Amino acid sequence: MSRMQLVASATFGLEAVVKREIEALGYKITDSRDGRLTYMGDERAVVRSNLWLRCADRVYVQMAEFRAETFEELFQQTKALPWEEWIPLDGRFTVIGTSVKSILHSVPACQSIIKKAIVDRLQQTYQVETFEETGADYTVRFQFLKDTVSIMIDTSGEGLHKRGYRVSAVTAPIKETLAAAMISLSFFKPGRTLVDPMCGSGTIPIEAAMIAKNIAPGLSRHFASEDWDCIPKEIWSEERKKAFDAIDNDSVFHILACDIDPKSVEAARENAIEAGVDDCIVFLPMGIKRTLSELCGSGAVKKREEAGEDAKENEELLPFSEERGIIITNPPYGQRIGEQDQMDAIYKVLKNFSKTDPGWSIFLITSDKTFERKFGRPADRRRKLFNGNTEACYYQYHGEKPPKKD
Repeated sequence: MSRMQLVASATFGLEAVVKREIEALGYKITDSRDGRLTYMGDERAVVRSNLWLRCADRVYVQMAEFRAETFEELFQQTKALPWEEWIPLDGRFTVIGTSVKSILHSVPACQSIIKKAIVDRLQQTYQVETFEETGADYTVRFQFLKDTVSIMIDTSGEGLHKRGYRVSAVTAPIKETLAAAMISLSFFKPGRTLVDPMCGSGTIPIEAAMIAKNIAPGLSRHFASEDWDCIPKEIWSEERKKAFDAIDNDSVFHILACDIDPKSVEAARENAIEAGVDDCIVFLPMGIKRTLSELCGSGAVKKREEAGEDAKENEELLPFSEERGIIITNPPYGQRIGEQDQMDAIYKVLKNFSKTDPGWSIFLITSDKTFERKFGRPADRRRKLFNGNTEACYYQYHGEKPPKKD
């Protein structure tokens, strides 16, 4: 197998999370910049990265990085690259890209020059004038920054957030990759309790269950590079089998997903079924105030004590009556007139819960820059992120640690 430079792209603010994932797969980071991490690997690394990276956006093969201030420089250096090692005679390829603070600032012009250079190279290699382009798809991406261009081939196809389980959606769902990163930053693991009281279409609890069960996020979808001749099909078969064998069906964990909208809860349940984790998530149509006061922490303990023997009828809810757990949620951002009052009411519920149940950790993403003031105290940690095109902040409040055992 040949060694190559791979690039995992990441949403701004998640580079450190993606770096940990790449290193966990056994690969060493050689370069880290805003939104991208470079590492060395082979064909198997392409397959494993696509199957297992939860928080990255895409995986690329980096063809080259060079300086170009004229179209002639761009053409000649692009043509010098070994495109025939990747794109076969019948390959279909498109060129997309961006240009920032560069002399060659016209994206359409750069696209045209790069496309022409690749065509010229392939014409000389295959001794043909035209291409049928009936084979696999190859997307060539370029990124110009301050006159230096990086040219890559996209191995993923659709973004890695497309897990394949979202059969039902609600308004403005959070991206799967961002939800996985929020869970990773919370240090959720088997044995812990996780609650999303505003679950929407269920992305956060579903991603948490997939992490707890060690289900590879790309196991149920197709990738562009699966159709490439240069990556043996048996590698995909071997790595998918390994991923299936790695699923953990024995771990104990408790996940509660609630939402005030019954339609959202039903959509979340359908998505969980598609993801294969519906058996380990409790779904309930319930508002946040009732969820936290009746089902979580001291409120659940009190309710259980009052119910006595009748509590056995709700055995599936009992795991949430614990002194410690994790709340991870993506509330609506209240950007329309009148919605801010609803958001303030949600903040108040969370604030009161953190006082009555200090052992619980609270993790919340919002674009509301007044959140900490309304919550009553600064976050233990905060991280600037983007939820789609919306700038947001991930506020992290860590619960009190349990007393040390003698």
